[in-house]
Amino acid sequence: MILLLQYTIIFSAVLTLVAIGGCFSEHSGVINIGLEGIMVMGALGGALVMRFSNYPASGNAFTLILLTMLAAVVFGMVYSLLLAVACINFKADQTIIGIAMNMLGTAAATVIVKAMNTRINPDNVSSTIQYIDQKKAFLVNLGGFEFNWFMLVTVILLICSYVLLYKTKLGLRLQACGEHPQAAASVGISVYKMRYIGVIISGFLGGLGGIVYITSGVSEWKFENGVAGFGFLALAVMIFGQWKPHRIAVSALLFGLFRALSNVYMGFDFLAKLNIPSGIYNMLPYIICLIVLAFTSKKSRAPKAEGIPYDKGMR
Repeated sequence: MILLLQYTIIFSAVLTLVAIGGCFSEHSGVINIGLEGIMVMGALGGALVMRFSNYPASGNAFTLILLTMLAAVVFGMVYSLLLAVACINFKADQTIIGIAMNMLGTAAATVIVKAMNTRINPDNVSSTIQYIDQKKAFLVNLGGFEFNWFMLVTVILLICSYVLLYKTKLGLRLQACGEHPQAAASVGISVYKMRYIGVIISGFLGGLGGIVYITSGVSEWKFENGVAGFGFLALAVMIFGQWKPHRIAVSALLFGLFRALSNVYMGFDFLAKLNIPSGIYNMLPYIICLIVLAFTSKKSRAPKAEGIPYDKGMR
């Protein structure tokens, strides 16, 4: 039961971070389908830092955690600029660009890791990065429960996101650009600037979510696998949470629970006796996602101007 709780919280943390990232982007008026690719690039940045750090020899866990997070968010933010430039400046189709980013992210990360591994050892052509010892810096054992520092970071960022979105001028202006950009522009708000901010924040949170995901249960990651559809699952969490950070966090707990079951179901006798193939448990979050969206999509209220390129001449 403790293990189930542990995995539920960490997977919920991933979904919360990435879904709130998508929330900021869509509130500004840009649909970010590319969260999957952003997660992969963020995971790559954080994994590279862990791979080449001298922890535990250095003994400085705090520095490793800080640098890993910094690399993840920087990689995520820089990669998100592809979406921003293409969709805000060149008014490209946001859905197509997002899908392209997802494919490019996994492919680029795979090529980079394979090239790095081959350079270090010509016989190693895998796309895997190991961080066995480095991962221990993120964990604190609390009587059988492994507390991950990313759990605390997620709670802090959740609170900050709520405050930023609803209690600051920046957040209110961001939402205005996603609801009626022409009206926002008429009172002196730069729609382009707000949309860039929204997309970059989504890159920040999506990149961080990527490194949290790949370190959640394993000590190495094969980048050919991407992030197993978690970016799309985060989009479902965002929609189910009605684009509101506090509701997104609650929705993430539901989806995180079903994802956690695939990791620990063998620890429950009544589940093990059912002899259900492990693949079914892996599919559960996505099946639940389809069911939930089927029954709630009609009541969803997305920002009115999301997905619509801003045109100063429109009224």
